[in-house]
Amino acid sequence: MNRYKMRYSTRLSLPMCRELTLLGGDPFEEENQEALVPFMRRVKESYPNKDVWAYTGYLYEELLENGRKHTEYTDELLSMIDVLVDGPFIEEQKDITLKFKGSANQRVIDMEKTRATGEVSILEFTKI
Repeated sequence: MNRYKMRYSTRLSLPMCRELTLLGGDPFEEENQEALVPFMRRVKESYPNKDVWAYTGYLYEELLENGRKHTEYTDELLSMIDVLVDGPFIEEQKDITLKFKGSANQRVIDMEKTRATGEVSILEFTKI
């Protein structure tokens, strides 16, 4: 096992690590999707109960089939995500009282419900 695999495996196995978050260098850029899918397969196989959050500057609709960021890897990557925070950060809509997002235009999407219903299901939180 190479040192990177060992490092993520060791950290993800810690009881205090309840979830994994994909962000920074947008996970839904085409080249990132291709790289993340094999990684996420290993994570889900080893830690099937870990919640996975992903942050993207793209809208969920842009990731769907025929969307501008859909690739051969997108559907599988989305299937391994529990919560998707979508939309670009917009400085003019910045609100530090929002939970899990930085600007009012962003959505916190419950991916399990979204997959089940075919409609975007937004998770609502009270402000800080």
